[in-house]
Amino acid sequence: MITTALYFMQEKLLFLPTVLEQDYQYQFNYKFEELNFETDDGALLNAIHFMVEKPKGIILYFHGNAGDLSRWGRVTEFFVERGYDVLVMDYRTYGKSKGDLSEHAFYNDAQLFYDYILKHYEEPEITVYGRSLGTGIATYIASKNNPKQLILETPYYSIVDVGKHRFPFLPVETLLKYKFPTYEFIKEVNCPITMFHGTSDQVIPYESAEKLFRSTWKEKQTLIKIDLANHNNIIEFEGYHNTIEKILP
Repeated sequence: MITTALYFMQEKLLFLPTVLEQDYQYQFNYKFEELNFETDDGALLNAIHFMVEKPKGIILYFHGNAGDLSRWGRVTEFFVERGYDVLVMDYRTYGKSKGDLSEHAFYNDAQLFYDYILKHYEEPEITVYGRSLGTGIATYIASKNNPKQLILETPYYSIVDVGKHRFPFLPVETLLKYKFPTYEFIKEVNCPITMFHGTSDQVIPYESAEKLFRSTWKEKQTLIKIDLANHNNIIEFEGYHNTIEKILP
């Protein structure tokens, strides 16, 4: 019974979107453009593109598994304040975005926005940033392209690995339709990689990030261990800010 429920309810467990009306008006503290793309399979994707004068570069930000752009836009204003343009998209079923979910669709949609950025910026100006769920997607994009750097906040070895930690008594690998094998993608990433993870993270265990870090040796790969930080408050710690100042000066 539990096995059957997990299989049929996995999307409700993995993805926690909030929905916005199509006429919802975003309100942020910085200049932005709202983007709407239609995919080949008929999905509608909504995004926010923050723009500053004389940007230091652009950050393509892939957010976590809950909420919508009305929240994540505010989160990414942290980087706009530092002088960077930011593009952050809502996944299908999140916010104003619509369409059928699949792991393949997550990757294709992400590449669509990377391609859009390439029309307006040089590739060495692009930082790919993933948060939680978005770390697997960000790593995939970095593996297929050549951005300046990849930043991962609370990354995981794979969604299967996280599922095994949460449901050790179930055949998670067989049940999950969504694998997000970050450990496979990261082997093909050629740019510098910086990971942040808190030791008190109860959503994605620190051990999952450590396992990801050990899965491939790269000279320009760093794992920043944030003692006592949980899944949602890494930004409150000095260790995060000190490193961000170095990699996003």
